[in-house]
Amino acid sequence: MFEKNTEHQQWLEDSIANLDAAAGTIHVQRGEDLYLSAALRIPEPVLAIVAHVSHGKGMAGAAQLSKTPVQTCNLQDDKSGYIRPGAKAVGAQAAIAIPLLSKAGDVMAVVGFAWQKEGDPAEWVAQAPFPAKLAELTARLQAV
Repeated sequence: MFEKNTEHQQWLEDSIANLDAAAGTIHVQRGEDLYLSAALRIPEPVLAIVAHVSHGKGMAGAAQLSKTPVQTCNLQDDKSGYIRPGAKAVGAQAAIAIPLLSKAGDVMAVVGFAWQKEGDPAEWVAQAPFPAKLAELTARLQAV
């Protein structure tokens, strides 16, 4: 399936609780691709699909390429082309994928969150204390 990182998993669980999100993932970049290191409330069939994300694929890959957050207000109705069928299987609505960048500007990881409501995820993740939590995870990744 995937190699779970216990530190990433704890960070993700705390963040999902803080954000009142329904589900989430952390993918770390190795080479050109992204590999799942933590997940919460992702259905087993979807875990198998997202354990390895090819360069630039899906929401996480779009965030990886653009080096900026990629979001949708409703996963089920999104027409952007970034939303893969597996993401819709989570059953959530609003979602965001946020790239974590090194000091040199390289993507180290992409964190993703989904909610059971429509809305603007960028607003939700901008509220304190979440930006500090993102900075904390970024610092941990840079130290590796």
